[in-house]
Amino acid sequence: MGKSKQPYYDSNWELYKKAPDDFFVPHTYDEVMEWKVAGWELPASVCCVIRVASTKNGKVKEFIYRSPAAAKKKINKLFEESDIEFTVADHESIHHFFPEDNPNEDEDV
Repeated sequence: MGKSKQPYYDSNWELYKKAPDDFFVPHTYDEVMEWKVAGWELPASVCCVIRVASTKNGKVKEFIYRSPAAAKKKINKLFEESDIEFTVADHESIHHFFPEDNPNEDEDV
């Protein structure tokens, strides 16, 4: 059997392209940042979301956790890897970690 082709969903992008500027409500930079960046919401059933990006090839994987213990275990594993950076978003904050941020490493000074 052959692979079936996905149906085409028309996005009507031409209508938006042809629309006059006054058709759209202008937003300031601060409004967009408040709405999209500071306005994230996770469902009550989700403890946190972890997004991992490879520094080698740029591929991104996302992990969703319901249990704080499972999320903590994943974060500790991620700190052992050196070729990634990752972001952890929970209900109160967003944190971005780079390979050199490992708090578990013993530093020789």
